[in-house]
Amino acid sequence: MERENQTSISEFLLLGFSSWPGQQGLLFALFLCLYLTGLFGNLLILLAIGSNNHLHTPMYFFLANLSLVDLCLPSATVPKMLLNIQTKSQSISYSGCLAQMYFCMMFANMDNFLLTVMAYDRYVAICHPLHYSTIMTPRLCTSLVALSWVIATLNPLLHTLLMAQLHFCSENIIHHFFCDINSLLPLSCSDTSLNQLMVLFVVGLIFVVPSVCILASYGHIVSAVMKITSIQGKLKAFSTCGSHLALVILFYGAIAGIYMSPSSNHSTENDSAASVIFMVVAPVLNPFIYSLRNSELKGTFKKTFGQSRMLSQ
Repeated sequence: MERENQTSISEFLLLGFSSWPGQQGLLFALFLCLYLTGLFGNLLILLAIGSNNHLHTPMYFFLANLSLVDLCLPSATVPKMLLNIQTKSQSISYSGCLAQMYFCMMFANMDNFLLTVMAYDRYVAICHPLHYSTIMTPRLCTSLVALSWVIATLNPLLHTLLMAQLHFCSENIIHHFFCDINSLLPLSCSDTSLNQLMVLFVVGLIFVVPSVCILASYGHIVSAVMKITSIQGKLKAFSTCGSHLALVILFYGAIAGIYMSPSSNHSTENDSAASVIFMVVAPVLNPFIYSLRNSELKGTFKKTFGQSRMLSQ
């Protein structure tokens, strides 16, 4: 009875990419390929880091957590989207929609925090190399990741509880491929001013502050690298953080396009494309960006596959 008092609808319709009716088969194959590639790549990184004691360092500890999150973030949306395409159904239950919104926000927040922590790790490694081991202690690394998980868990819980208090009358069409909070709020016939205020507050606190910290970290890194006289030394220093910077630009660029741009610039196609970039494409690119530019990871991959071939023979 309480659920019926809160909402008069039992499901939402995720239109997603339904505006491309003739391309549904192609979209299914594309997203399935991206999802499985990201799944395999991130599992491979977790296996490599877990199996090599030489990779049990702060940088790889953070990378392992990032790979774990990048396993979960697309898993919150892509399987449901693939199911809807395959069954030609666009529905998602009311409770399923709130659950999807919660997990999407949680893993996106966690991605955000980990990118910030990794930027600080690179700052310490390049700007204070002699004090790296005394600053980035196992206790500090564990505390940073644990705190990130706590905030990433509690923040979307607040938004989900606030959303559960809203009344939805008859409009249940979501012009997106997942239950995004900005797509849900306009459907409510209740006062959403508190919800909107909290969204703005979170964008300012959860995303803008970490992005400023990342920019500050890289500002110090660039300043320190430019003081290196050797060209080879400069290239080596930049290569250690280039992969991380590429993910930062991709992740925050997509988020800024959705949540920080004027409403006049928003459209269903643009928001969906930007969401695909930071929720699907970035997690897929993560293992490739890090493994292709990292000799230690590549060495571990070769050693692991070499042992597997020997065992199979």
